Amino acid sequence: MENPKFTNQLINESSPYLLQHAHNPVNWKPWNQSSLYEAKEKNSLIIVSIGYAACHWCHVMEHESFENTEVAKVMNADYISIKVDREERPDVDQTYINAVQLMTGSAGWPLNVVTLPDGRPIWGGTYFKKNDWVSALQQINSLFKSDPQRLYDYAESLADGIKKMDFINVNTENELIEKFHLYEIVENWKQQLDKKFGGQRGSPKFMMPNNLEFLLRFSKDEKDKKLSNYVELTLQKMAFGGIYDQVGGGFSRYSVDEKWHVPHFEKMLYDNAQLVSLYSHAFSASKNMLYQQIVEETLQFITNEMMNKEGCFYSSLDADSVDAQQKLEEGAYYTFKKNELEQILNEDFEIFSEYYNVNEFGKWETDKYVLIRKMEDSEIAEKFQLTEETLRQKKEFWKKLLLNFRNKREKPRLDDKSLTSWNALIMKGFVDAYKVFGNEDYKEIALTNAAFISEKQISEDGKLWHTYKNGKSTITGFLEDYAATMEAFISLYQITIDEKWLKTSKKLADYCLAHFFDREKQFFYFTSSTEPAIIARNFEYRDNVVPSSNSIMAKNLFILSKYFEDSTFAKIAEQMLKNVLPEIERYPSGFSNWLDLLQNFRNDFFEIVVVGKNALEKIEELNRHFLPNAVIAGSVGQNDSPLFKNRFQKDKTLIYVCKGNACKLPVEEIEKAIQIIKEN
Repeated sequence: MENPKFTNQLINESSPYLLQHAHNPVNWKPWNQSSLYEAKEKNSLIIVSIGYAACHWCHVMEHESFENTEVAKVMNADYISIKVDREERPDVDQTYINAVQLMTGSAGWPLNVVTLPDGRPIWGGTYFKKNDWVSALQQINSLFKSDPQRLYDYAESLADGIKKMDFINVNTENELIEKFHLYEIVENWKQQLDKKFGGQRGSPKFMMPNNLEFLLRFSKDEKDKKLSNYVELTLQKMAFGGIYDQVGGGFSRYSVDEKWHVPHFEKMLYDNAQLVSLYSHAFSASKNMLYQQIVEETLQFITNEMMNKEGCFYSSLDADSVDAQQKLEEGAYYTFKKNELEQILNEDFEIFSEYYNVNEFGKWETDKYVLIRKMEDSEIAEKFQLTEETLRQKKEFWKKLLLNFRNKREKPRLDDKSLTSWNALIMKGFVDAYKVFGNEDYKEIALTNAAFISEKQISEDGKLWHTYKNGKSTITGFLEDYAATMEAFISLYQITIDEKWLKTSKKLADYCLAHFFDREKQFFYFTSSTEPAIIARNFEYRDNVVPSSNSIMAKNLFILSKYFEDSTFAKIAEQMLKNVLPEIERYPSGFSNWLDLLQNFRNDFFEIVVVGKNALEKIEELNRHFLPNAVIAGSVGQNDSPLFKNRFQKDKTLIYVCKGNACKLPVEEIEKAIQIIKEN
C-alpha cells in the first residue's frame, strides 16, 4: 500500500480542536462542500471524526491512532478523512450521533463514523483502540469494493431511521395543557432523585441546571417543602464537591462518582453560565449565602480565564494538562498531593485537611486528592474554636496560597474560539447575577458582551454567525444561537429598560420564522433554510445539559408575546408545547425547560409594568425577588408601546400588576406589588 502525499488541511482552520490535529500524518480535511465533493468525485468512503478541544478520550485516540503513521497509511489510502469540531458544527455532530445511537444503542465523543461518498453513514462508534480501528477500516473498505450495494441498502434504511428520530406530530387536542398529568409525572420523577447526594441517582453525575431550575420553580409554586429541600441539597453538594473548583472557582463538566467528588476536569462555558443563573435564582428564593459565594467565585473565574479584551468569552478549558513528567494527564493542574498541602499550609494543615477532607473521603487515586467539603463553616469553626470570620479569612488565605502554587504548573489548554450561543448563555448569567446581587461590574460585562454580539455576530438582515475568532465571524448560525441570544437580550432589557434589546430579540424571532420555521409542524429546524441539509434537516427539541433550542425559542415567543401583545407568537409557543407533551410523560427530565413553559400556561402569569422617573430603581428592587412567573417592563416617560400606553403620570412612579389583559390598580410600593402577585 502506497502512502499518499501528506496533505493535512487543518493548518488553515481556526478551531483549537482542529489545530490540535493539524500535524497528524492523517490527511485530514475540514467539513465543507469541497471535501464532500471530492469524496463523490473519487467515489471514496468518508471517515467523519468528531470531538472537541476539552475531550480527554479524543486526545487519547489521537495519540494512539491519528499520530501513528501506519494507521494514517490506511486512512489516507482508502478514505477521505474529515475532522469536525462538534462545537463549531453541532448540526454535523447531531446527525452522526443520531446515526451511531441507532447503530449501537449509545454514543459519545470521540465520535467516529464511516460514510458512503454521499455522506450517509454505514458504520460508527466512539473511542476505538488502534488495532480495532485499523481492522474495522480495512474490513469496511473491502466490503465496499466487493459488495457496495449491501452498504447502500443499509445506508438507505439508516437514513430513514435518522429522519424519524426527531419526527414531530402536530397535536390538535384543545385541552391537552389543562389535562396534562404534571403532578403524577413529577411524583414519578422524584423516585429517580438522589436524596443523599442530590442530582439523579447513580453515576456519572451531570449537574443538569435546567432540571434544577424547573424543580426549584415547581417546589415554590406548589409549596413542596421536600422537593425544595432536595434542590437545596443538590446545590449544596455540588458546591461542596470536587466538581466545583474549591481553589479557583467554576465547575467541571460532570462527576464520575455519585458524591460529586472526582470530576471530568474540563470546564465548559455553557455549564458555568447556566449554573451562575441557577445559583442566582436559588439565592433570590432562599437568600442562602453559599449561593452568593459560588456565583461570585464562578464569575471571577470566568472573567479571569475565559473573557477576552473584546468582551466575548472563550469556550472551554481542557481536562488534561502537562504533569511534572511533561505528559498530558487528566486533572494534573487541579489535584494536590498530601505532602504538597502540608508544605504549603504549614500550621493550618490540620484545619484545612478537615475542611477539605485530605483523608480517605477526599482521596482520588495513588497519592492525589481532589478537595471536597462535607461540613458547614459553622461546624468547622465550632470544632476548632474559631469565629466564622476568622475561618473566612483563613479560607481566603488558603486559596491565595494554593492558587499561587497551582499557577506555577502549566495551565490546561484553552479553546479560544467564541460561540454565539454560549456567549449568550453567559451574558444571561451575568444579567441574572446582577438582578440579585446588584454588582455593577456584572451589568457592564453583560452590556459589553451584548455589544460584541450586536456588532460582530448579527448582520443587518437579522442573520447570526455561530463562531468568532481572531476578528473573523464564521459559520452560519444555528437555532441555538438565535434562541439563546434572544433570551439573553430579553433579560438585558429587564435590567436596563432599553427597548433596543427587545426590538433586536423580535427581529431575530422574525428571522427565525422566515428561515427556520416549519409551518406545517409548527416547529423550528436546527439549521437555516439558506444552508444545505446533511441527510435531512432535524428538529432539536429534547432538553439536555443545555436546554433544547426549540424549548428556549418557545419560551422566548411566549415572553415576546407579552411585551408586544403579539397573539401569533403566543399561539406558536402554545402549539410547540402541545407537540412535545406526549413525549414529556415518558421522560420528564429530558424536557424540563418545556415543563417550565408549561407552568407559564397552567398557572397565573403576570406582567409587571413600572412607569415613571424612578422606574429603573423600582425594577432593580423587583429583580431581587424570585419571580419566575412574571415579565417586567419599565419606562421613565411617555411611551406608546402596548404595555405603557396611557399609564404615565407626572411626578409618580407607578407599578401595574397585570394578568390576562387585566390590571390591578397601580401601586407605588414594591411590597404591595409583590403582595398582589402572592394573593392571586
